[in-house]
Amino acid sequence: MGYQSSRQPVKIPSCPYLPKIDRVWRAGDFPRLKQGSLEELYLARLCYAQSLWLEGKPGQALLQLNKAFSLKLPAEHPVLIDWKPPYLAKAWVMKASIEEGGFIGNPVRHYQHLATRMSGENGLVRIWRAWACLHVAEAVNGEEWIRDDVQIEKENLLIPEKEEVASRIESLGWQGEASEWVKSFRLSQMTGLL
Repeated sequence: MGYQSSRQPVKIPSCPYLPKIDRVWRAGDFPRLKQGSLEELYLARLCYAQSLWLEGKPGQALLQLNKAFSLKLPAEHPVLIDWKPPYLAKAWVMKASIEEGGFIGNPVRHYQHLATRMSGENGLVRIWRAWACLHVAEAVNGEEWIRDDVQIEKENLLIPEKEEVASRIESLGWQGEASEWVKSFRLSQMTGLL
């Protein structure tokens, strides 16, 4: 059983791929952290994602995991030993939200749009992470979560295959990131997570 927020009891379990928390996290927790270390900010994003999941907000939890992926941590940062790149957390939240009946929209379409609109600092690796997440979302629920064919046709868009994504993540991402991504596909096929 998850913790209870001040608003309502939550009867879903914590995501096992995110830190356990003992309080409700809010957006207001982040201004002071932005001045701190990237490690603190990465862990805070993971905690906030857990908090949002436990409040019954799986879509917002996934957005916080996107923000964790956006941080420019060094490839071999020690925090990544204990808290791996959050592909397993993403797969678990997507899969568990289906079991729980939570609304998360269409993650496949979201990651397609994210990958094609990404810019800014650390943009190249963030693009490849979005493509990686698109493939995870398709593995979880590709029959219902479908690609945006209008964008594909209009922009003559080629969705990269898994092999290319793995290669790019391996060369651009954090140490061990590609192997964590591969593990998420096994998780996406499991049932009875809750």
